[in-house]
Amino acid sequence: MASNPPSKCCVMGFRHEGEPTGTMTKVADKWDAYIAQPTGSQKTGKALLFLPDIIGIWQNSKLMADQLAAQGYLTMVLDILNGDPLPLNRPDDFDIMGWLTKGSTGDNPHTKDFVDPIVQAGIKALKEQYGATKIGALGYCFGAKSLVRNMTATAPYTGIDVGFVAHPSFVEEEELAAISGPLAIAAAETDSIFPAELRHKSEEILKETGLPYQVTLYSGVSHGFAMRADLSKKPEKFAREQAFAQAVAWFGEYLE
Repeated sequence: MASNPPSKCCVMGFRHEGEPTGTMTKVADKWDAYIAQPTGSQKTGKALLFLPDIIGIWQNSKLMADQLAAQGYLTMVLDILNGDPLPLNRPDDFDIMGWLTKGSTGDNPHTKDFVDPIVQAGIKALKEQYGATKIGALGYCFGAKSLVRNMTATAPYTGIDVGFVAHPSFVEEEELAAISGPLAIAAAETDSIFPAELRHKSEEILKETGLPYQVTLYSGVSHGFAMRADLSKKPEKFAREQAFAQAVAWFGEYLE
């Protein structure tokens, strides 16, 4: 593994204040998506695919999509969980691995065979409905695996040109080795899912690809900080804002 499977820390965190300004739509008449239209200096032909954590399309992911749109990018937050997101701060005894393999109803798995077609549908919609010629993607926690798997040169796992992931989970070493574009990682100092040894292993794999990469470690924070930070705490607020700036700078350099 380049990162470990999800655990309780993937559903812990804080809801952020604000009023989302985007709109909900459907991808392939089947899966929900939140669209944040670009404002200001628009990046013509450039779009961002936002692959969220297991909380799915919610307050924090919508607000972040709006912030990305303010940078000029049409941004789509995609429901890679097929209508089965988890509420924030589940109890300690919640069976997260059972949810991943079966879903809340027992017949809605969130394994790669079920998630990848949703990701590919989102990529297709960005190209055909929204005119994207280049696509950057952001993957948070669970969404990071989906990003990495669909950022290759091998069909059908193509279509993502540039990637940014934060505190990734569930990524296999061979998946990371197969990427075909620049990838940046925002990592937490304290993270049992993406600990130092797996972070260093990921660096070795990325170096071997010969592609541009960046791994930035943020002190004083734990898994989930880039999406679910406690903004009342200065170190968490700073790290969350800097991880966002890291993503914007990465796309500004490699998606242009």
